[in-house]
Amino acid sequence: MIAGPLLHRQLLTTPRSLQHYLLRIGFVAGICVLLWTAAHNTFGLKPIRNIGDIARFGSFMFGLICSVQLAVVTAASLLLSAGSVAQEKDRRTLIMLLMTDLRSSELVIGKALASLVSVFTLIAISAPVLVALTMLGGISLDQILWFELLCVATAIVAAAWGTLVAYWRDKTFQTLAITVLGAGLFVGVVETLGALLGEASGIGPWLAGLNPFRTLGQLLDPLAAHTQVAVPVATAMSSCVGLFVLAIALFGFTCWKVRIWNPSRNVHIQVEESPTDAETSVSAVRSARDVWERPLLWREVCTEAYGRRVGVIKAAYYVFLVFCMLWVARAGSDAELLLGSLTPAGVAFVGLSLFALLLVNAQSVTSMTSERDGQTLELLLVTEVSAKEFIFSKLGGILFNTKEVIAVPLLFALSLFLRGAMTTESFLFTVLGYLTLVCFAAMLGLHSGLSYSNSRSAIMNSLGTMFFLFVGIFVCIVLIVEARASYEMQFAPFLVFIGGGSLALWLGLTRHNPSTALTICAFSLPFLTFYAIASFLLGHSMPVFISVLATYGFTTVAMLVPAISSFDIALGRSSLDRG
Repeated sequence: MIAGPLLHRQLLTTPRSLQHYLLRIGFVAGICVLLWTAAHNTFGLKPIRNIGDIARFGSFMFGLICSVQLAVVTAASLLLSAGSVAQEKDRRTLIMLLMTDLRSSELVIGKALASLVSVFTLIAISAPVLVALTMLGGISLDQILWFELLCVATAIVAAAWGTLVAYWRDKTFQTLAITVLGAGLFVGVVETLGALLGEASGIGPWLAGLNPFRTLGQLLDPLAAHTQVAVPVATAMSSCVGLFVLAIALFGFTCWKVRIWNPSRNVHIQVEESPTDAETSVSAVRSARDVWERPLLWREVCTEAYGRRVGVIKAAYYVFLVFCMLWVARAGSDAELLLGSLTPAGVAFVGLSLFALLLVNAQSVTSMTSERDGQTLELLLVTEVSAKEFIFSKLGGILFNTKEVIAVPLLFALSLFLRGAMTTESFLFTVLGYLTLVCFAAMLGLHSGLSYSNSRSAIMNSLGTMFFLFVGIFVCIVLIVEARASYEMQFAPFLVFIGGGSLALWLGLTRHNPSTALTICAFSLPFLTFYAIASFLLGHSMPVFISVLATYGFTTVAMLVPAISSFDIALGRSSLDRG
């Protein structure tokens, strides 16, 4: 077998856990709740006139579910594959795997496919739901089949990229950041080259097909994608073949380099030194640096605690900024509004902000998990560093190390304001709301790192919460715009959808550290977020700003106060008075 015992072990152990079955049930239940909400939001506000209305609803729901599923599959494949290898490195167990007789292909392909067991399960259980939608009309079985194959190809190529980066880099933050940014840059490069070469060339359509979301759009609307064909056929053959070839190339390169990259130079073997060697090494040591009165903050700011090549991540983010600016310039000022409310510049700002928030959150959660996996957290707990100093030093280090990333959306908003695309009120509300979300993302990462003793669980809970907040907001906007009715009448159908989000958020925030304040935040945040979305679509800036500031600001404080007041309890330790 190419995959070897790593995949075999995962296939045997995964069905034994309760989480595996809860994931399957939760995913199908989420799709059913989405269908129920959309049906009541559409047919509960206006009567069904003919069978065409049902067919259009089925086609709309198929597109919405496919878009959400493809986004979930892509994000989960990237994070699970990269996090699986990064956890082995943090726990120093990768060296033990390298010492076995496992082949390089088993280390790379086996590890990647083992991390995709849950993803393949989600793809498989979604097929019956999509087939059931064909009873509404407007959907063909060919579209469902090609979409499922597209999800499989996307998951494999995303896992191949995440595994490559994880074996290449040592620090978990670098691994997660390069994985996410690399995926975004890949889409930008593919779209740019496809636009430059054009459809007339033979390479242009193949390059454009490497973007799975563009291929999904062609599957959902084959008539618009193939206007020159009398009877268009929904297919994703070129995209699936191209993605599979790319995955094979990434896997092959990683198999070639895996034992060259690992173990890294940071792993040293202790050897006995002669007195002469000891004297020489002591004389070669550089002079000690001055340490601040807050040593933990000094370590976060002035040392290479998160690796030596953090600048590569920031450079990749700047390249993504360039692609966004090129896309805005190409779209022009008279381009069609996305979802009827966002201009191309607004979409670019949202994309830059989302990547910035994900990077801040990844930096935050890995700052805690790296301490735990490196077995330095226990050393910090026995020092005189107080809980307040620990938490605020971590927050200061997070914001300092990601200051360039945080500043880019602010500068982009400033450029829109100077060009007259934003009013003074909108600019101030946008800046303050964005900074509130930055603080929320940073504190959520620390909260997850304190709550979960398992690094992989902490990372998935933190980044997963951020990702599903974004997905939930996108789904709400799509459903509200599609219904085209008063928001008061739409609130009732959204109650189940919002309630499900509140329950999931409550489980994520209070599962290990229950708190009355966090419970209030979990059940109020989705409702106020829905109110902010409705106010935004109505063009009201003040309610959006107040909702974001009050909801996410209060949630940040609700996570911050227990962290500095019950620090030992949050870590599963009892507080002891120092003598």
